[in-house]
Amino acid sequence: MAADGNITKDIIYDAVAPDDFESMLELDRYNARSTAFDKIISATHDHFWDPLDKKYIDFDEPFDMENTMILPEKMIGALQLDYVNETLGSQKERIRFANAQTLRTFSSILHGEQGALNLSASLCHVLKDQGAQEYAANQTREEARHVTAFAKYIKARWGRPVECGPILKDLLVEIIGAPEVYKKIIGMQMLVEGLAMGAFATVFNETNDPLARKLTQLVMTDEAFHHKFGKIWADRTIPHLTPAEHEVIELWAAHCFQTLLFNLVAPTQNIGLYEEFGLDPNRVIEEMGKLVNDESRREEMKEATNIFRVLVKTLVNAGIITDRTKAFYAVYVDIDELKNEGDKMIGDDIAEEGIKYLQEINFKDRALAKILIAAE
Repeated sequence: MAADGNITKDIIYDAVAPDDFESMLELDRYNARSTAFDKIISATHDHFWDPLDKKYIDFDEPFDMENTMILPEKMIGALQLDYVNETLGSQKERIRFANAQTLRTFSSILHGEQGALNLSASLCHVLKDQGAQEYAANQTREEARHVTAFAKYIKARWGRPVECGPILKDLLVEIIGAPEVYKKIIGMQMLVEGLAMGAFATVFNETNDPLARKLTQLVMTDEAFHHKFGKIWADRTIPHLTPAEHEVIELWAAHCFQTLLFNLVAPTQNIGLYEEFGLDPNRVIEEMGKLVNDESRREEMKEATNIFRVLVKTLVNAGIITDRTKAFYAVYVDIDELKNEGDKMIGDDIAEEGIKYLQEINFKDRALAKILIAAE
C-alpha cells in the first residue's frame, strides 16, 4: 500500500499527486500505455451525440407542465399522504407540486453530472498510465455534454435548477477532493454512476415526457461505459487486496452507500418545497417516516429497477461485499439472489438500443461526408 493510502494492485492505476506534473513528462511513461481501456475509448464514436444538435435531441419539444406530471404520481412520495393531498386541494396544484418535486430530482442529477465531470478531470491529473488517462479525458468530455444536456432540459421545463442538497453536495466534495484513486472509482464510477444508471432507467420507463425519455437514454449510452471502467478496476484490484486493504475499501463503499440510501431521497431534503406549497415540513417528514422504513425499503428493493438494488448488485459483482458488511446490505436485499442474477445491469438494454439509434445517425453523417469529399 502506497504511503498516500492509494491502494494500487495494477500498474495501470498508478497515480501521482495532482500537482506532480513532472511525473507526466517521464520518457518511459510514453511507451508504457496499457490497452485495457482501448475498447471503451474506441467505442466513443459509436455513441457520440451532441446536445446542441437537434438531429440528436430537440429541447424545444413542448410539454404541458400545467396538466401533466413529468414523473408519475407513484414516484412522488409525498402524494401518498392524505395530509398533503388535502392541503394541495385541486389536481392542478397536485401536478404543480409533483413537477416541482421532479425539478429537485433533475437538479440532483445535474449536480451529480457536474461532480462526475470534475472527478473524471481530476483523474487526468493523477493517473500515470496513458490509456487510463485517455479514458478519463474521454469521460470528462462525455460528462460535459451531460451537464449541458440536463441544464438545457431544466431550462426548457422550469427555467433554472435548484440548489444541490447538502448530503449529495458533501459526498461529491468528499469524493472529488479525495487523493486516493480507489475512493474516486468506488464513490463515483461504481456508486454514483450506478445510482445514475438506475435512476435513468426508472425515468426512461416511467416518465410522461418523451424528451426526458430520450435524454435519459442518450446519457445511458455513455454511462454504461463509465460503469465498465469501474468494473475493470474492480476485476484487477479486488482479488489482490490484503484483508486490511479490503476492509478499507469495503468500509468506504458502505459509507458512500449508506449516505446515498438514507439521505438522497429523504423528505428532509425537501423542506423548502413543502414550505413553498403551504405544508408543515415536520408533519410531512413525520408521516413519510411511517411509510418509509426498513420494511418498505426491502419491498421496494425487490424491484429490478430500484436504484439502490442496482448499487448493491454493483458492489456484489465487484466482490467488494464480504461477511464483514454483508449483514448491513442484507437488511434490504437478498445478497445470494443478486449473485445468481449475473453481471447484466439494469439499463444495459436501454443503452444498447440508444447506441443503435446513434450509430444510424452517425453512420449516415460519415457516409455523407465521404461522398462530399469524393465529389470535391
